[in-house]
Amino acid sequence: MRTQERILFCWLCLQVIFATALSDVWKAEVVSELKTLVSSCVVIPCKFQYPGTQLPDSRIRGIWHKKDEHKERIYHEDPIEIADSFKGRTRLLDHLGEKNCTLEIDEVKNHDNGPFCFRAEIPSLDKYSFVESCVSLSMMPAPEKPKLEQMKTLEDGVPTTFKCSIRHTCPSHPPTITWSRSNNEATLNNRDILHGNWEVESLLTFIPTEKDDFTGLTCNVSFHGGLQSSVSSVIHVKRKANILHIVIPVVAVVGTAFLFGGVCFVMNKKYKKQIQELQSRNENGMLGRLSRMSRRSHRRNEPAVHMTTKPNNSVNVVSGSAGFSKPRFPSPKSEHKDYSKSKDTYADYDEDDYTNMAEQNIYGNV
Repeated sequence: MRTQERILFCWLCLQVIFATALSDVWKAEVVSELKTLVSSCVVIPCKFQYPGTQLPDSRIRGIWHKKDEHKERIYHEDPIEIADSFKGRTRLLDHLGEKNCTLEIDEVKNHDNGPFCFRAEIPSLDKYSFVESCVSLSMMPAPEKPKLEQMKTLEDGVPTTFKCSIRHTCPSHPPTITWSRSNNEATLNNRDILHGNWEVESLLTFIPTEKDDFTGLTCNVSFHGGLQSSVSSVIHVKRKANILHIVIPVVAVVGTAFLFGGVCFVMNKKYKKQIQELQSRNENGMLGRLSRMSRRSHRRNEPAVHMTTKPNNSVNVVSGSAGFSKPRFPSPKSEHKDYSKSKDTYADYDEDDYTNMAEQNIYGNV
């Protein structure tokens, strides 16, 4: 037991020695750079250490100043010591006695770039400027767009949650988020994401319906100082599967097929009848023409007919090659021309309408 007690005692002594040695140094922890929105505010997180035991706030004086100009103070417990361009815009957010030197700069201006450093003064003891740990501000003239997270396709009747978030550096006056829909079920959360950056997020939960399909949803963000930003998205809602989604397309396809078939049948019947009529007309015309041409050709090939005169004035018809006893005169109607009084010219008859009466009549002595 004595050996264990000696080891424990040595360990406690070492802890006291190292704690005293580490506490006898000046040290500050400040972020090196922060992005801040013009006209809004920025909170610079800061922690520091000083030698000796912990003191109350009244025993410690905290000062913020420009790095290269110690007399250009942006914060001092005495407002008279503050530069005119920063008066009324800076304050400490925590207690110096707890070794916290966090600073807020409100109504950020374009020239509030820094770098800015913290200085601690302990009357009757010591004072120290932490010029090795300063912060610079990067100005943003306009806010960034918020980030909107959602499912690509929603289901009808299934609760869905949308998330809208935005980063900022003003936790003392966080941005407010509103939705284009009712905000009754929206929740707001502001969380520290380290190194002076914060994120505020809003969750909106609602039950989509078929009416929400292809509708817009907008997330609006209002920052401290009056600037705003927004992001929009289109909602796609998947309908519930039911028997109607199967029956309606099938009926539509079948009905279209029947309608198309009926139209084709009627058109086919109508045009088929017209085609038959045209073919009948063409056949009658051609057959009639060919028949007349055939009859004329047949008559020309028949043997010549001769007439003879006998004393008793009777007419004998002799077929063969014998000559006529009486000269033959053509019929006036055998001519192919007709006299036109209007033009004093002869016009040809149509060959198809012409009939040679000489081939059908026999002249004799009566």
